[in-house]
Amino acid sequence: MKNTDWKSLNAVVLFLGLIVGAAAAHAQPAAALRRVGFLNQAGGPSGAYEILRQSLRGLGHTEDRNIAFDYRSSNDRARLAEMAKELVTSRVDVIVAEGGAAAAVAKSATSEIPIVFGHSGDPVEAGLVASIVRPGGNLTGMTFLAYELLGKRLELLKEVAPKVSRVAVLSNPAHPGEQRELKETQGVAQSLKINLLYHQVKTPADFVTAFDASDKAKANGLLVFPEAFTLLHVGRIAEFAVKRKLPGMFGWSEYVDAGGLLSYGPNRAQSYKRIAAMVDKIFKGAKPAEIPVELPLKWELVFNLKAAKQIGLTIPPNVLVRADRVIR
Repeated sequence: MKNTDWKSLNAVVLFLGLIVGAAAAHAQPAAALRRVGFLNQAGGPSGAYEILRQSLRGLGHTEDRNIAFDYRSSNDRARLAEMAKELVTSRVDVIVAEGGAAAAVAKSATSEIPIVFGHSGDPVEAGLVASIVRPGGNLTGMTFLAYELLGKRLELLKEVAPKVSRVAVLSNPAHPGEQRELKETQGVAQSLKINLLYHQVKTPADFVTAFDASDKAKANGLLVFPEAFTLLHVGRIAEFAVKRKLPGMFGWSEYVDAGGLLSYGPNRAQSYKRIAAMVDKIFKGAKPAEIPVELPLKWELVFNLKAAKQIGLTIPPNVLVRADRVIR
């Protein structure tokens, strides 16, 4: 065969190879689109949802290419349950539940679709998982409950406002672990010579009753157990504290961002980054039953100096210097 014939043959083979390669590449299936249902019990926008989306992007997931989100939110329990069923019917690949109520209705809606929760209460007591280490079933997630912080919160409140002696406690009794929170707090209060004025808040009307009772008992401090319901009404709580000149301690920084005085508790933004990592693990084949429920890795102390000024309080410099964040 002539040399020119070999060149022609090689050119034909190369051309056919390019065609076959292009066809093979075209035939390869696109990356599977994973669908994440986000169920929020607050009935509005969620900062946690945005953190989840950003974190999953950082883990290599691109929206509308290999991941999609379906956001649902309601502060009505019945409507929230309907939304959970809608997510199940639409066959999402995983449900992220923000809050204990959201996790509970999601669990009732499906025993097959993986559920990853962010929960302020005790997930074992709430019946969400069998244990922290081995959750079992189709749920896992993060719990923001840290009993060891309860005493520190009262100690910090006493440091900030040494004259505090009668502290009004606002607490939702439906919150899993609430009674243990109260018991632990009472033990520390006794050692600090603080009288706790315990008020249950289960409905919006309960806040009026609690505020009136606190006035009559001449409360000079405020402690709010962190969970979704009290966070939903933090504006009313902060307004009451300002009017009555009450230094208030909260468990999450979101309360302080909304006008509260100080908080000491988990960094929930970091926690939802961990939730994103759990979702990523599930996408890669991990089972929720075998992913341990995680506890927060970081605690933060946050002050709102604007709130301090409104109630006429000066934060001691030796306490302020320990803050992780200061709102001015």
